[in-house]
Amino acid sequence: MAVAMGIGRFVYTPILPMMLDAGALSAAQAGLVAGFNYLGYLIGALAAVSGRFAPRRRHWLFAALAASAATTGAMAFADGLVAMMALRFASGVASAFVLIFVTTLVMARLAAERRPRLAAVHFGGVGLGIAASAVLVSLLAAGGLNWPGTWLAAGLAALVGLAGVVILLPVAAAETPPPPRRPGDRAGSAPLALFIASYGCFGFGYVITATFINAMARSEPALLAAEPYVWVAVGLAGMPSVWLWNLVASRVGPMTAYGLACAVEAAGVGLSVAVPSPLALIASAVLLGATFIAITALGLARAREMAPADPAGAIALMTASFGLGQMIGPVVAGWLFERLGDLVAASWLAALGLVAAALLALLSALSARR
Repeated sequence: MAVAMGIGRFVYTPILPMMLDAGALSAAQAGLVAGFNYLGYLIGALAAVSGRFAPRRRHWLFAALAASAATTGAMAFADGLVAMMALRFASGVASAFVLIFVTTLVMARLAAERRPRLAAVHFGGVGLGIAASAVLVSLLAAGGLNWPGTWLAAGLAALVGLAGVVILLPVAAAETPPPPRRPGDRAGSAPLALFIASYGCFGFGYVITATFINAMARSEPALLAAEPYVWVAVGLAGMPSVWLWNLVASRVGPMTAYGLACAVEAAGVGLSVAVPSPLALIASAVLLGATFIAITALGLARAREMAPADPAGAIALMTASFGLGQMIGPVVAGWLFERLGDLVAASWLAALGLVAAALLALLSALSARR
């Protein structure tokens, strides 16, 4: 998770300001490149849930991790917008494969050993990778390395992580494909439809800040002092986030916890523009990191509960909605950034998306009760 998500998927955020300053991308192009990464993630996630990969998930996992490392490092040699979009698209496919395959393997192992609470450690890998890659990028930037060299270093770091996974991941027992869907099985109901829409709004809202928070710090002189620390803060806050929000869910229920987390994240995104100071931006980064990984986990778990006859179908629909929101968010934000010269409007739009996610989750819960 640290390699494919923390580095492969999210290292773009701390490197992006260097690329913008060097003229490698415009703000609108930066959003387009990010959008292609999330398009790849959407397609990869929908493909990976297919039962055809089940018998050899471990081998596919290693192949996807290698592809993630390779496409990350290859960004150092990308010549032009089309090449960058293609590489980030391929990286998105690889990260989705890794996420689904490794989660399937690890969760099965934890279930067999009756240690399901350790899933929080597994998801904490995303935060670990974000924090580690942020420190790496900050150190390399302070040393004067340019953006291509930083991409290459990130790819090499991912290769080191891949070697660790090959050594540490235990050989799993042979997996069996999921049972065939019965004609009466379906993932569809009014509460679930509202929740799927909520998940798409969450994808739209979180990804704008997750993509551009470092660029925001670089673009505003008053915020520049926070730039080396914001993405580290996101990663460190993300590491314990699933465990913390699972505690909340155990007390108030998963749907309420999901809605609360969306509201907290909306407040953090709003804080980043309502109070333009380095301290406020770091606080916003902490609130982002402390929620977005947990919301993802809570959302998928709740969707499975809402469609017991067809959990795979529910996950596929949630993934499609989430992926669509992720694709649209950075493209819109990049266009607004280029037109307006700052990320204020885009950030308020992200906060509105997160508020909509919380409200739709509430409507889903009320619909389920009725």
